[in-house]
Amino acid sequence: MQLTERQTRLLRNTFIDYQQTEEFLKNPLIVKSAKGLYYWDVDGKEYFDAIGGIFVASLGHGHPRLLDAMRVQMEVMSFAPPLHGISEVTLEFGERLAEVTPGNLNFIKPFSGGSESVEAALKFTRQYFKQTGHPGKYKFVSRYFGYHGGTLGAMSASGTGPRKTPFEPQMAGFLKVFPPTWYRDRFASWEECNRFAARMFEDVIRNEDPETVAGMIVEPIGNTGGIITPTAEYFQILREIADRYNVILIFDEIITGFARTGRMFAAQTFGVTPDIICGGKGLSSGMIPLGALMAKEEMGDAFRGPAEANVNFAHGHTFAGNPLACAVGIAVLDEIAEKKLDEKAQQMGDYLAGRLEELRKYGVIREVRGKGMLRGVELVRDTTTLEPFPALGTALKKTALSNGLIMRIDPNWFAVAPALIAEKSDIDELFNRIDRSLAEALEMVG
Repeated sequence: MQLTERQTRLLRNTFIDYQQTEEFLKNPLIVKSAKGLYYWDVDGKEYFDAIGGIFVASLGHGHPRLLDAMRVQMEVMSFAPPLHGISEVTLEFGERLAEVTPGNLNFIKPFSGGSESVEAALKFTRQYFKQTGHPGKYKFVSRYFGYHGGTLGAMSASGTGPRKTPFEPQMAGFLKVFPPTWYRDRFASWEECNRFAARMFEDVIRNEDPETVAGMIVEPIGNTGGIITPTAEYFQILREIADRYNVILIFDEIITGFARTGRMFAAQTFGVTPDIICGGKGLSSGMIPLGALMAKEEMGDAFRGPAEANVNFAHGHTFAGNPLACAVGIAVLDEIAEKKLDEKAQQMGDYLAGRLEELRKYGVIREVRGKGMLRGVELVRDTTTLEPFPALGTALKKTALSNGLIMRIDPNWFAVAPALIAEKSDIDELFNRIDRSLAEALEMVG
């Protein structure tokens, strides 16, 4: 893409997320429109959106049902007074969301996105313990390589060092353990590795003093670590630890929620119900900012009391529960349910995984992992030494864009999460673009 002088000047007066401006200017992308599974840039070039923008456009871009829902709500009301009341459509959204959450996670509070939802969950958990006789519980245990958002609390819970160091010192009370992939070469089986990694949470809680630990927060499938996919037993162990030490188990399902893994939530995919789920991204299919905190009903009870006690959740956001966003959220949930897109995600996800396995012919694939329509591929120099191959990932970033392909690429892995509307023919096209891009990247690195 050739930039005009004006475009270059404007790009230098803003920033692209997690990218150095001068490097971005060497291989820029300015998108102009989107529809279904595709973007088009300002030059008219087509790109297959293999990642839903950023795990967001779960129903594709410009879905007519969502556009209609937004238009109808616009004519009724676009904003409600959050300090004085709540909109009817916001209540309806909460009711609809509670119908699909696992267990009794029926206490719902909408927000404007994933970071807000995580931030709220952290504050909700701390206040919950202050109001239930455990005021010393304030610490959270999470994982290295986890990512929970860009706000200060969510970032403190995250385990992505380079993203945090510019803003340190971080908030106190956030502790980390390593994900199972960190230990995988030290155990005879993946299952035993996961047992060890899960029990690390208990080691930390016991040594910190359980009466100081409020929660554990994990992504069921870890994105920034390379689509880390633990065993179901891993989460069962976390559930047992949470119950044993009176610790709140929080699932960050901002990426994995809303049919992405083959069930409405990854909690159902792995068969373990947490105390809180944080949602975002695909909940509105990228149409408008929307997230949600979903907690067990009995946790909500701790925020009620007599008027003189003035007990309430001391937290709020101007656009939390926005009527337009909630109308879109209802439409997304209804579309998933009516079209059984969770079941489709399982079927198409298996097909996608099978196609990605074909990339092993290049001798640089260590593993294809993930669930449903969320899959990751780990790159290595060769499958004998399993040495990382960051140069390949760096080259793949360039060849993918050249071939009209947008996907999440780390130097040592890449991830794809096409919209749930994708059919086999779409997955075949996606694979062909990945195949071509990887072959060209291998040529670049020699």
